[in-house]
Amino acid sequence: MMKCLHKMIQRVNITTASRAYQAVIEGDLLRRAGAHLRPHVEPGAQLFVVTVPAVERRWGKILMASLSSAGFRTHTLTLPEGERHKRLLTVEKTAEKLSRLGADRNAVLLAFGGGVVGDVVGFLASVYMRGISVVQIPTTLQAQLDASIGGKTGVNLSTGKNLLGTFHQPRVVLIDPHLLTTLPERQFRSGLYEAVKCGVIGNPRLFRRLEGVEVSRWRADAKAVTWAVTEAVKLKAAVVSRDEKEGDLRRVLNFGHTLGHALEAESKYVRFLHGEAVAWGMIGATRIAAMTGRIEQKSAERVADAVRALGPLPKIAARSKTILRLLQADKKTVQGRVHWVLPTAIGKVEIVRDVPDTVVLEAVDHLRRVSALSQGMVH
Repeated sequence: MMKCLHKMIQRVNITTASRAYQAVIEGDLLRRAGAHLRPHVEPGAQLFVVTVPAVERRWGKILMASLSSAGFRTHTLTLPEGERHKRLLTVEKTAEKLSRLGADRNAVLLAFGGGVVGDVVGFLASVYMRGISVVQIPTTLQAQLDASIGGKTGVNLSTGKNLLGTFHQPRVVLIDPHLLTTLPERQFRSGLYEAVKCGVIGNPRLFRRLEGVEVSRWRADAKAVTWAVTEAVKLKAAVVSRDEKEGDLRRVLNFGHTLGHALEAESKYVRFLHGEAVAWGMIGATRIAAMTGRIEQKSAERVADAVRALGPLPKIAARSKTILRLLQADKKTVQGRVHWVLPTAIGKVEIVRDVPDTVVLEAVDHLRRVSALSQGMVH
């Protein structure tokens, strides 16, 4: 297991038009969360910790003790676990609880969990009483290096992922890599796929560090994990600070997500962890880039090999035409044209709007073939 680092602390600035804030990255930060929050929460404001049962059982007492010692009045609310509960009904039920507990416009929500918790709680904060403050304390690798940064919130519809959402920047993001020590290996690998994404779109050094990495050895190295999280956060912070609401530049962060979201929706959000779907999506997008002459075959193979080397992925059972239909419902599709993020080299991508359906179908067929041939798949 990864040993926590007490002395290593990183602060990454995110500066957007709506808010400037920091992501604070520090081993064992959870025990000092209350002290970190004092500058960001008005005296006397109610603090509502929103989490899931597994996180509350393992880490809840440490967080609550820290908040109590800092003088915060707190309530804890729990959400049902899993992507399938990332729906408006969950938001409504949680909002009703807030109202019954007397949450007012000065209340602060603290999202304490993975990407689903961060998205749901962020969305709730953006609409409750027309907007209250939110703090993010992500507990999964995917949430720490990606989902908690940038203010994107959202819930799913049956037709697609995150089709209802807002941009609502947090007051602060507190990232404690030590929380990853109890993360199941599959969840940890799911986060590493997002780290690979960051490497492909803009950080070749991060990509090289992750090529062929042995996951069990990597997760035991606190310094390596903290470095990877920090590098990914810095990249996302730079993009979000220049393009808060996905005008165009921020779209590069969607590498792998176009196909990934379709795979998640087709399986009704039960077969894939988010990072696993993105992993297949990256392989598919790189295949499209190679087929359309945008990336050299050797570089395309490096991307696919780096993704698959991290470990087994769930098998793809979806029909190619079904995936193509779901792509039309993706929020990145405008006037029937899917916006693809395609790599042109390790560390560089471009946004493409003219990929023929025949190419997409072949890429999905390729994923199905690779999926069928792979051994040791997660089911």
